[in-house]
Amino acid sequence: MRLPTSVLVSVSLFTAETTAALYLSTTYPSAGDKIWQCFTLLFTLVPSVLVQLTLIFIHRDLSRDRPLVLLLHILQLGPIIRCLDAFCIYGSSGKVEEPYVTITRKKQMPRSGQTEEVEQEVGQAEGKLVTHRAAFARTSVIQAFLGSAPQLTLQLYICVLQRGVSIGRGTLMVISLLSIVYGALRCNILAIKIRYDDYEVSVHPAAYLCVFLWRGFEIATRVAVLVLFSSVLKVWVLPLVLISFLIFFLQPWVHFWSSHSPFPENIEKTLTRVGTTIVLCMLTFLYAGINVFCWSAVQLKLDDPDLIDKGHGWRRSATYYSLRFVENAALTSLWYFHRTDFYRQVDAPVLELLLLLGYALAVFFMLLFYQCCHPCRRLFSSSPAQGLWECCGSLKLPAGPYSPPSLPQDKPGLEQPETAKDTVTNGEVNQNLC
Repeated sequence: MRLPTSVLVSVSLFTAETTAALYLSTTYPSAGDKIWQCFTLLFTLVPSVLVQLTLIFIHRDLSRDRPLVLLLHILQLGPIIRCLDAFCIYGSSGKVEEPYVTITRKKQMPRSGQTEEVEQEVGQAEGKLVTHRAAFARTSVIQAFLGSAPQLTLQLYICVLQRGVSIGRGTLMVISLLSIVYGALRCNILAIKIRYDDYEVSVHPAAYLCVFLWRGFEIATRVAVLVLFSSVLKVWVLPLVLISFLIFFLQPWVHFWSSHSPFPENIEKTLTRVGTTIVLCMLTFLYAGINVFCWSAVQLKLDDPDLIDKGHGWRRSATYYSLRFVENAALTSLWYFHRTDFYRQVDAPVLELLLLLGYALAVFFMLLFYQCCHPCRRLFSSSPAQGLWECCGSLKLPAGPYSPPSLPQDKPGLEQPETAKDTVTNGEVNQNLC
């Protein structure tokens, strides 16, 4: 049984960021910045409430008589008590023989064309730890993109306006950036485990490092570009972000309505149609928030029973990164031509070039991850370079002198597991939501 390290990391980042934000908010009244204080508290309390609701929903606390746990969630202390519970379960495991175990069958990664299926016994204690890990993986994503990302953007914008960085604000920005990158990393790992649910997936440290660098460069450059643009063209940044947000928010719904699929009814037995609609809206809201700052590894598909698209289309990711790179270049160019006297003290062309180079490095580490470090790369029917080449051909982009080897026409960019997925129960659907 593995130590619940991911639970501890999630709770540590959540507690550190909340503490730093509350401390920083106490310094605003003395400086007369009531508006910044309100926004700082807003980006702290709203994601905290959503984290509490997510933990209650996944652990089904409303259907149990657990008044103390519910009280701690109301006091915004739910993640701490959940972390203590997870470590208590881990510490007491193996001391008492469990009367019931669950048999799971997982396929190992193919070697020399052979795929072996292995049976594993999962006890009740380990099953509870799996639930804790899954819950905190989802809360890390919520905290990252509905709290930490707006918080980092706000604090960096204040630093630019005040032309200085205080210790408290600098600490909060570092913690927020770590929280965002960790949330994006958990989203990547979650997408892999959902997509290859039939396989025993083992992620190596090199893969974690590669994803960390990929997401770190991508998010840091994106936030910096938005802050620079908003510092000189304040009127235009809000419509720009709202349009980007609405496009990604409506995209899953438009696809669902065009498919003429029945309304999803299998999210939770106790939910009414109104409750199901609210949950789906929250999912699409989170999905849009992720895509505003970085590429979402988990793609929503509302007409699927699992609500998740298990395919991996190189065309979608190539289109996203191409358009985002063009957008970042356009925003930095507009900042360059409208920059104030304050920015004339820095080498603006070099700064603009560094931001674009940082985003290019993010794309490089993404390709390196899929090419060399992806835990399921043996299931790929084409390499990332070949997949991107096919995307360029389908988009009718100009081709260079290199011509990749031809691939069979009947193979997709990413091969799906061989056996059909079993019928998903209501509990399993909840575990697959991000």
